[in-house]
Amino acid sequence: MQIIMIIAIVALMGMVVVSLVRGIIAFLQTTKVDLESNSDKVTELQLKQNRLMASRVKFQALAIVAVAVLLLISNR
Repeated sequence: MQIIMIIAIVALMGMVVVSLVRGIIAFLQTTKVDLESNSDKVTELQLKQNRLMASRVKFQALAIVAVAVLLLISNR
């Protein structure tokens, strides 16, 4: 069971990193489009940033829960 939890934690950490990198890329695109003054595209990219930030927070919360479960399992 511990091995499964460790694999889950590593996978969740990878998902956090992926969503963080995708969010940074969306932020950089927003800045570039904002400089070019195309307001419709900026709003779309800002919504994408918000979705990615929310998914990153969810993955981090799941990783914390998985670590807590791993600690509970290992103490028994």
